Amino acid sequence: MFGGRAKKVVALGTAAVALAGGAVLGAVGTASATTHHGPGDHRRHCDVVQGHWVRTWHPAGRDRHGRQHPGYWTRTRVPAHQVCNR
Repeated sequence: MFGGRAKKVVALGTAAVALAGGAVLGAVGTASATTHHGPGDHRRHCDVVQGHWVRTWHPAGRDRHGRQHPGYWTRTRVPAHQVCNR
């Protein structure tokens, strides 16, 4: 009665150990491959730029009724972002 259940538990345990071992070995292989910093290696330098306002020029043009309107300046908000230089 318990023989079938015991075999299932052993089989599932073996499969789980095999999958976990493969995942660990795969992670070790990719980690060692991606962290190479040799001579001539240039790392990026990143700065976080705070949000700020910029002036944006809207050129002169015609509206949908054909009337000419002059160009004008507006202020546009630029959100915080990351700037990376090599």
